[in-house]
Amino acid sequence: MEGNKGHEKKMKVLCLHGFRTSGSFLQKQISKWDPSFLSNFDMVFPDGIFPAGGKSDIEGIFPPPYFEWFQFNPDFTEYTNLDKCISYLCDYITSNGPFDGLLGFSQGATLSALLLGYQAQGKVLKEHPPIKLLVSISGSKFRDPCICEVAYKDPIKVKSVHFIGAKDWLRVPSEELATAFDNPLIVRHPQGHTVPRLDEAAVQQLRNWTMTLLPISVPENGHVNQNGVVDEIAESKQEGAATESNSTKTVSMSSAEASVADSGHCKENGKAKAVEAKKDETRERENTNPDSSMETKGSNEE
Repeated sequence: MEGNKGHEKKMKVLCLHGFRTSGSFLQKQISKWDPSFLSNFDMVFPDGIFPAGGKSDIEGIFPPPYFEWFQFNPDFTEYTNLDKCISYLCDYITSNGPFDGLLGFSQGATLSALLLGYQAQGKVLKEHPPIKLLVSISGSKFRDPCICEVAYKDPIKVKSVHFIGAKDWLRVPSEELATAFDNPLIVRHPQGHTVPRLDEAAVQQLRNWTMTLLPISVPENGHVNQNGVVDEIAESKQEGAATESNSTKTVSMSSAEASVADSGHCKENGKAKAVEAKKDETRERENTNPDSSMETKGSNEE
């Protein structure tokens, strides 16, 4: 019924773009995914905090400006402005959240996984609710041992999906990042270092994965109680119990009426037996004194 249709709350996801691109470019990349998946999320696409410090790979493909989240050396073992970036993002998440999840491509995915690992270890976002999901596209681990010992110390217990391309130059690092998560979903595609177009099999994987994330749909005339159960369902059960109770009462009343009827029947039987006994007594007297019977008969005839 239309009146019982629930209000589905979308999950809020912070989306972090790749190195020397932009939030609007990532938004365009993600827009080619199936709407049945994207419609479950309220997605936010901020720009990196630093202007691109060099040539962007998307020049001539997508208009500037371009941004980066932090800088790094060729071996990806030394990082510049990483602490400043983490501080900025934590403030952003706290001020604009709460966020249910993170999505990232390349540098953005690597950074997203780091934030989740740090939060799990109590290093950042202590006042923010635990972030529940990660969508990683061509992500990787940081290689600084000081970071790894904290962020990837334990399996990160966040629902995660990892897109790994067969021709991606970060394919092996993406595989390694997936192992940092508890029970990750891995979606493989034949493309390179890009946000891939998804075939029907990948779309179905995402749909199934999304169903494990979505909150309970609450009817307009109900709410979720402390046990996570929609009260409207409980009310229906109560109504059913009340109906059963009324049915029991009806049965009880019928039994009482039957008892009264039986009682009345017994009384009638008692009267009938008393009359019959009196008749028997009269017959016995007549048999004992025939003259008395004749006198009574003669009297009636006169």
